[in-house]
Amino acid sequence: MQKTGQPTINDVARIAGVSKKTVSRVINRSPLLGDETRARVEAVIGDLGYIPNPQARALALRRNFLIGLVHDNPNAQTVMNVQQGMLEALRGTEFEMVVRPLDRGSPTMLDDLRHFLERQRLFGVLLMPPVCENDSVAQLCDAIGCRYVRMGSVTLDTPEHMVASNDREAVRGATEYLLSQGHRRIGLIAGPHGFRSARERRLGFEDALAEAGVALPRSMIADGNYTFDSGVTAGERLLDVMPRPTAVFACNDEMAAGVIHAARQRGLDVPRDLSIIGFDDTPIAAHIWPPLTTVRWPIASMARSAALKLISGGAEEDDGGDTVEEPSLFLSTLIRRASVAPVA
Repeated sequence: MQKTGQPTINDVARIAGVSKKTVSRVINRSPLLGDETRARVEAVIGDLGYIPNPQARALALRRNFLIGLVHDNPNAQTVMNVQQGMLEALRGTEFEMVVRPLDRGSPTMLDDLRHFLERQRLFGVLLMPPVCENDSVAQLCDAIGCRYVRMGSVTLDTPEHMVASNDREAVRGATEYLLSQGHRRIGLIAGPHGFRSARERRLGFEDALAEAGVALPRSMIADGNYTFDSGVTAGERLLDVMPRPTAVFACNDEMAAGVIHAARQRGLDVPRDLSIIGFDDTPIAAHIWPPLTTVRWPIASMARSAALKLISGGAEEDDGGDTVEEPSLFLSTLIRRASVAPVA
């Protein structure tokens, strides 16, 4: 094919018979395209010798090729898992990631977020819980024209703006497993107030007990804040109750590890004297002794899907190209390890 001057994305789109959006998706290795469309565009790119110019495209779009991660989460491992999933999605594309912690309790939180989004001119932003649970945050992103996806334990938005897990159902199943092992005095270490994940997990726990006709005295509930130290403190409180629980469900693995520590300090054996289940399936769950039974939260997969939604501009296509929609719902599953045994 005769080449005249420096080819542009418009030339690629015209010759391939697709939109500029589709060409951009091919460049950024989006999975939202079928093989035939991708192969056709890649062939034209190779034939023309087209080389993308991110700086020129950013200037034209009035956006940088940056995907933001906004969070206010006390669990560093959770934030790291989200970053891992996002980086997996962005690998080999023009996009980079920028991370911004926020204080959701600050009276200037929305102003701080607006300043960050406008200063960085983000292509899109992933909003982690609990920041994402504030509808005003999503409305702000809409108002300034910044793509966003919310990550949560329950669906809060339309599919193009949401990746969610089934925390309530997953915890109900984990609690039913404890009940099947004969446990009736089951303690709960709840997550921090103001987190939707903590609410959903507690509801799942209560659902299972109510269905089994098992009472949940207030003395069998201790509050935590998703950290190891809070798990130790909450575990000590539950183990002071007489008669003490034979099992504990903790709303994340860090707190569950804290309960194991508290039990060991009292000379209790896990799981012979106390069965324990956590939530997340972070590395600590497999590395502590005994290995922790836990609910595997597919957070890295959720983050990967969220980033792909952002860089692809959603699943819709404007030129009839074949697309595959990124999922919005991810199911958590119970991972059975050695920290649970039948009640003695």
